[in-house]
Amino acid sequence: MVAQNATLRSKEEIKEKLRKPEVITGSEILLRSLVLEDVDCVFGYPGGAVLYIYDAMHGFSDFQHLLTRHEQGAIHAADGYARASGKVGVCIATSGPGATNLVTGIATAYMDSVPLVVITGNVATTLIGTDAFQEADITGITMPITKHSYLVRKAADLPRIIHEAFHIANTGRKGPVLIDIPKDVSAELTMFEPVTEVSIRGYNPTVQPNKLQVDKMIKAIQEAERPIVLAGGGVVYSGGHEELHEFIIKSGIPITTTLLGLGAFPSGEDLWLGMPGMHGTYTANTAIQSSDLLINIGARFDDRVTGKLKGFAPHAKIVHIDIDPAEIGKNVPTDIPIVGDVKTVLQIANKDVKYAAKADAWRAQLLASKQEKPYKYTDSEDELKPQWVIEMLYEESKGEAIVTTDVGQHQMWAAQFYKFNKPRSWVTSGGLGTMGFGFPSAIGAQMANPDRLVISINGDGGMQMCAQELAICAINNIPVKVVIINNQVLGMVRQWQELIYDNRYSHIDLSGSPDFVKLADAYGVKGFRASTKEEARAAWTEAMNHPGPAVVEFVVRKHENVYPMVTQGSTIDQMLMGDAE
Repeated sequence: MVAQNATLRSKEEIKEKLRKPEVITGSEILLRSLVLEDVDCVFGYPGGAVLYIYDAMHGFSDFQHLLTRHEQGAIHAADGYARASGKVGVCIATSGPGATNLVTGIATAYMDSVPLVVITGNVATTLIGTDAFQEADITGITMPITKHSYLVRKAADLPRIIHEAFHIANTGRKGPVLIDIPKDVSAELTMFEPVTEVSIRGYNPTVQPNKLQVDKMIKAIQEAERPIVLAGGGVVYSGGHEELHEFIIKSGIPITTTLLGLGAFPSGEDLWLGMPGMHGTYTANTAIQSSDLLINIGARFDDRVTGKLKGFAPHAKIVHIDIDPAEIGKNVPTDIPIVGDVKTVLQIANKDVKYAAKADAWRAQLLASKQEKPYKYTDSEDELKPQWVIEMLYEESKGEAIVTTDVGQHQMWAAQFYKFNKPRSWVTSGGLGTMGFGFPSAIGAQMANPDRLVISINGDGGMQMCAQELAICAINNIPVKVVIINNQVLGMVRQWQELIYDNRYSHIDLSGSPDFVKLADAYGVKGFRASTKEEARAAWTEAMNHPGPAVVEFVVRKHENVYPMVTQGSTIDQMLMGDAE
């Protein structure tokens, strides 16, 4: 505690010095302002338009800067940092291609409501609009995928803009904010005067709900015989997981959590039915379809959850709690809309919510179904099954790791077979489904949580989109444990081609991929390979005992499918069950 207090004092002393008004450059204003916003780690890649900013960083030690090997690695790392910490992630890139290389990461964060402040350089103000070297209209390009963006015209505006950007990114429905700084603005000398207040006309997110709407929900719970809660990423982002747990225990309502909501409610508890949707559990999907009251808490009724909209939850009265009013009624007609911060809404509801006494038979039915129809797969002693690998990772880590994933079959197996009991322990690209996200996001998650085990689960396809970031793990000794589920194929595409396109396999063969153990070694990272259960346990033990980063390649069965599966155009109770059928 003494050391912690000393650290806090030292941070406040640093801030006090940085608040001192004086004439400095726009670049120095940027760095000071980031420190005053409690930024402790920035991910970036320099270039001509941001050289004044990087020059100001020379010898600057008030936050850490990680030089990634690609701008997309930088923004995915910032994204993982934000998801795993609850703080705003920050990245920096130069103009033109540097800025455009961030676009996929900005869209990823926007779709999943992740708070980022994205700083780009631009050509000098006198050159904007002339098609100058490395000029790109990044504010225009990213307009549909940012909460807000700024093109800074004067260095004197930077303190206000940066303070506003952090406020916008991390309030309301969270998301990325872009600050584009022309090169001459970053060099301009001006008086620095820190800004502490925020007043943005037209931006006042509704936090407090309408109490009458909450009362309607409470009344509906008492009348319901088959209620269910659908909880999403909004619970995690609001910090409302404890309030959600209290709500579920008091009401006794069974709960299902979306892909981004995993960890919002402890998966070890009886009332948790698993994940819903395209690869959700039999019990979660059939419960939604049979329910007479569906309470959506912080989820957006994504098509991967709802399946065919016309047949979704056909008997249910719909309650939707969301901080973004635009989401309510957008996809699914809503009977009781509640606009507000999830944590705040649940705090109010928990004062009055009572046990749903009419739902006793329903609870018993769902608990029995959960026992009878869990996720299943046919194990093998001859081939390594990916589901078994995920179960082994869960057992060996005791469920205490932060798990990041790339996108594809391995992502769904991780969601199905690794159990999450804490929020911010699961980092994955949901809405955009971005391949290449998994490994860089783990670097960010590890920087945010240096004392926790971070496991990055990847496919052999996605890993090749970001493998260059192994360099910064080696150089900075970032101890991420990288798992590669190698089936030598674009697995989810192959599964769709098998089941929907009559086995017409088209351009999915990844058998020419590199030797991942040699690749890891080339970057100075310890590498292991396993193709049997015995080898898998031994390799994972060695990787865990190794103090630095490690790559473990698990060579698994090529033709394994993810089940259950709801095909497009089907309702979510029309599931292909695979091994369970």
